[in-house]
Amino acid sequence: MTGSGAAPAGTGTAAPAPAPASSSASAASVAPASGTDLIDVWLIPTDQPEPVVRALYELLDPAERARADGPDRRFGRRFTVAHGAVRLLAGARLGRDPERLRWHYGPHGKPGIDGLAVNHSASGALAAVALTEGRAVGVDVEEVRDARVAVRMARRYFPAAEAESVAADPDPAGRFTVLWCRREACVKAYGGRLVQGFGLPLDGPSPLLLAEPGALGPGPCRVEDVPAPGAFRAAVAAVGPGPATVRRRIWSPGN
Repeated sequence: MTGSGAAPAGTGTAAPAPAPASSSASAASVAPASGTDLIDVWLIPTDQPEPVVRALYELLDPAERARADGPDRRFGRRFTVAHGAVRLLAGARLGRDPERLRWHYGPHGKPGIDGLAVNHSASGALAAVALTEGRAVGVDVEEVRDARVAVRMARRYFPAAEAESVAADPDPAGRFTVLWCRREACVKAYGGRLVQGFGLPLDGPSPLLLAEPGALGPGPCRVEDVPAPGAFRAAVAAVGPGPATVRRRIWSPGN
């Protein structure tokens, strides 16, 4: 798991890091302790062969198909894989047909399904979905980009101490992306707006426990980095006081 520096004082306090989960479907053997919520985080490679894309397209609802059928063919294929895989995973967890799932949306567009807290994100050729029954959840995945842009954006949007830690890091783009993913995951867990998360103190080792997430809503909120392949970073956030186990898995057709 990524993370460096001291834990934030006051609002954010660091909790002990759990043992790392498996990076494949064999992670099914990782079980939560009694009384602990299980949060599955699936990473979904979205550049898939044509037969896979066609099969997943059949699971989409009319609104999703309209987006998949847009002028950008590469975006449409990746969108189809991400949203089709989310339906498969949510359907399997609920014991329901994936093509019959119906989304409902919060005030700021956060999707949900009755009986399951679900959130998803996509960047480039990778998507992520978080699933749990026990609490509101948010997930974010981002591709690491230009270091100069990262430093400028950190100084514009992050608390001053975090912006300086990004600028001083040997890998400023990677550090910025970690903090951005944490911020997005928190906001998405609450179904809020990104601007409400800019002031959150999110530096420090993973996982973090935010006692007071500010304008987003009542705490605590647990934030944990999720190991991602290559030039990607990811994080998951869960609202609520009880313990939680994050199980990281890689999706592939047929699993």
